[in-house]
Amino acid sequence: MIWTLPNILTILRLLAAPGVAVMFLYFNRGWADVFALVLFLGAALTDFFDGYLARLWKQESRFGAMLDPIADKAMVVIALFVITGYSGMNPWLILPATVILFREVFISGLREFLGSESGLLKVTGLAKWKTMTQMVAIATLFAGMGLDRMGWVDALEQVVFWIGIGLLWVAAALTLLTGFDYFVKAVPLLKGKR
Repeated sequence: MIWTLPNILTILRLLAAPGVAVMFLYFNRGWADVFALVLFLGAALTDFFDGYLARLWKQESRFGAMLDPIADKAMVVIALFVITGYSGMNPWLILPATVILFREVFISGLREFLGSESGLLKVTGLAKWKTMTQMVAIATLFAGMGLDRMGWVDALEQVVFWIGIGLLWVAAALTLLTGFDYFVKAVPLLKGKR
């Protein structure tokens, strides 16, 4: 692995993913929500910059290409576990979170099964929008949870939280679309794997 700034940003994002959950072990609610939000937003920003800088500086690498989606998925999965756990298992939250988790695991498994042929399943523009929407939804949900615990007006907290829920449903729809798109593209490759 070459220690370039884009690769370092990706590694930091990967390390930040479990850090979001750790915030809830060491800080009281309210502060944990705020710190998790700040850490999540900082890590999400690295998702934009690592790819942008790698292309700009011609530092794209196989290591970065492999680690980038893993870091994204780790961030989303861990954050969704924390949010669903601390939100009282809200069914409006559980269903889109389940869709997102299922798709991420399924497509990762599909890529692993296809091995070297998985390179034919290139990341699409819609998949990038999917990841961005997931991250915005999760950040909004953390903000709503933090407002609630910091003693803000209940109505404001509820509005922010439900905006986050709405964004998570949009993210789940995009997640399903991209998952279906990848699966359709993989079918011809799967036929050759009999």
